[in-house]
Amino acid sequence: MMPSISWFLLSCATAVFAQSFDPGDTKSPTQFDASKVGTNTSTNTTYSNPIMTANAGDPFMVYHEGWYLFTYSTNDNITLKRSRTLTDNWDLAETKLLFKPDPSSGDPWSTDLWAPEIHQIDNRWYIIFSATPDADSPHPLQDAMCPFECPAINHRMFVLESDGADPWTSKYSMKGMLNTFDQFAIDGTYFKHKNQLYHIYSCWENTYSAWPANLCITHLNNPWNVSSSLTQRRMISVPDQAWEQVPYGRAGRLATNEGPQQLTNPKTGQNFIIYSAARVNTPFYCLGMLELIGEDPMNYQDWRKHREGCVFHQNPDAGVFGTGHASYTTSPDGSENYVVYHAQTTDDPTPDLYRTVRTQKFTWNEDGTPNFPKALNGPFPVPSGQK
Repeated sequence: MMPSISWFLLSCATAVFAQSFDPGDTKSPTQFDASKVGTNTSTNTTYSNPIMTANAGDPFMVYHEGWYLFTYSTNDNITLKRSRTLTDNWDLAETKLLFKPDPSSGDPWSTDLWAPEIHQIDNRWYIIFSATPDADSPHPLQDAMCPFECPAINHRMFVLESDGADPWTSKYSMKGMLNTFDQFAIDGTYFKHKNQLYHIYSCWENTYSAWPANLCITHLNNPWNVSSSLTQRRMISVPDQAWEQVPYGRAGRLATNEGPQQLTNPKTGQNFIIYSAARVNTPFYCLGMLELIGEDPMNYQDWRKHREGCVFHQNPDAGVFGTGHASYTTSPDGSENYVVYHAQTTDDPTPDLYRTVRTQKFTWNEDGTPNFPKALNGPFPVPSGQK
């Protein structure tokens, strides 16, 4: 999810406080040595975090036919990067603008574009993202309906479709809005299970509840068409654990489940949803885990939450904070698994939150669950098969 970065009043008469984010902001709290960003170009045998220093969040990475494809929150457009290597400096990677709406158009997808993901489904590529028409400045009477301030109340989920099978050369057009029953929806992702497709996203209990942010699931007929009704929608996770709440243990406001992502154990076939918990603009942002232990993703009893705490979290000793909103990929030869995540470099973030992109190898436990490492800066060996 995009953070509450700077709060401003549009006008005394009509505005409520709004969210904004400037990915072009270069005022990083940390000065990075370019020679230590990503792969060590002197040896090509090690790399260090971060692998991208530009102010970016919500990284989504996928490996396809020898290319790593990477997209992330830019706030006003959908940008795709690509590279032959996972750990080279992504600040320098080839970049392509795929979609840039007119922010003054009033279209439902015109402002505050967050957390894009790119998925290959049936020989086409689909980009799923959230956006809002009002720059997160709803009418004050609408905001007044919420028990807490709710600037993101009009955020919804949208889908772009490629016109071909090549994700890089294709043109992308608006396919439509995913039905979330005219309620708040961000950080949506596709979940595939037994030849069925589902939409999992961060939701509220109802139109005006504002908090907590939960995880909802609906069934899809295709990548842009929800077949579930509102009464068939299910919440599969609510932030009921102390470590999912900010301040620690306070239920309600700022209790958060968001950024869901499917992770499948390639050997056992076990399916997990790794999601972000706590609050994005705090050092406590971390990854939680659900496991599908039954056969029906639409049955909330078929999901089991890992309740012992975050499965991946901040590491103050290494100066890594706010570790969250991750995606998952492999080494070029497919023998290793990598988590790609964003993090902060300070435990006292300013309103102008600055996040960089990082990656580390993870393994699998004997029970088939993912075994995430400590958040570290490296150096690490480069991924297996990387040239």
